[in-house]
Amino acid sequence: MGITIAATIFVFSLIVFVHEFGHFFTAKLSGMQVDEFAIGFGPKIYSIQYGSTLYSLRAIPLGGFNRIQGMSEQEEMNERSFLKKKVRYRLIVIAAGAAMNFILAIVLIWGVMFTVGSTTVSTEPVVGSIVDNSAAANSGMKDGDRIVSIGGTPIHEWSDISKAVAEHSRSVVTVVVNRDGKELDLDMVPKYDNQSRHSVIGVVPVITKETHSFFDSAYLAVVRTGEICKLMITGMYGMIVGTEKADLAGPIGVAQLAGQIASVGFINLLLFTAFLSINLGILNLLPIPMLDGGYIILLLIEAVTGHRMPQKALYYIQIVGMVLLGLLFLFAMVQDFNRLF
Repeated sequence: MGITIAATIFVFSLIVFVHEFGHFFTAKLSGMQVDEFAIGFGPKIYSIQYGSTLYSLRAIPLGGFNRIQGMSEQEEMNERSFLKKKVRYRLIVIAAGAAMNFILAIVLIWGVMFTVGSTTVSTEPVVGSIVDNSAAANSGMKDGDRIVSIGGTPIHEWSDISKAVAEHSRSVVTVVVNRDGKELDLDMVPKYDNQSRHSVIGVVPVITKETHSFFDSAYLAVVRTGEICKLMITGMYGMIVGTEKADLAGPIGVAQLAGQIASVGFINLLLFTAFLSINLGILNLLPIPMLDGGYIILLLIEAVTGHRMPQKALYYIQIVGMVLLGLLFLFAMVQDFNRLF
């Protein structure tokens, strides 16, 4: 429990703090007045005034926030107010939060690749290692065996294994392997794994570890971040059009994952943080009111038309955004409870 709480605080605090720092830093550069920059939420533990900004530490160590003066027309304006600045500066400030999330991911992946290296998982159906006391171990399967078929289903690549095993849950299945040029029939009973919710035989693919130079690590970190972005966007599109199952994790699900990953090692937690940081960056850029992406759309409309959206229209747009975000949060929470029970 303790490691789950610590890992959750670390992950959420880092990605939200970096996001808010992006807004804060660019607001300062643009000459905007930032009234407060806070680490955490809730009651103040410590605060100090420096210039026009109050820097505070708050009781709940999950992220942070900053208050930029004049983001609403109801506020009293001055020459440093957000709404008094040109559209291009406001666009930079709003987009900087998501941009910092992508930069954080690149830095984390860069550091891991340079210090630890990277691993490449083979797509070939060759056994790299076998889980102790698994169905594969009990059947006599060995490292280096190439899986030819499972229950009569041909296996061409590693991803075919889980699909074939799923058809023989808790029943005897014959797995044909090629060992030193000879084919062997191995009978085994796949075991149901509660964590993955799939039947497994307990085999791991061949994993190759590589080391990288400082600059190669930087390049690979950018490439890897781009690949993750592409996968996430493709997955979101698939969920929207219905070609993929809508599977979301809310705060409870993320906390569980953080705890599980942290128990494996700090390096894995850093990579998980990078993944979540990319996720937050993409989600914030979605064109939904109340998110940064929705605000960016409004600023682009203002840039084209030369006029701000009327206050009444903004009010209804924000209501729609709140409803959409509320429904999304509720759906994610339901998914979390389904995983728990």
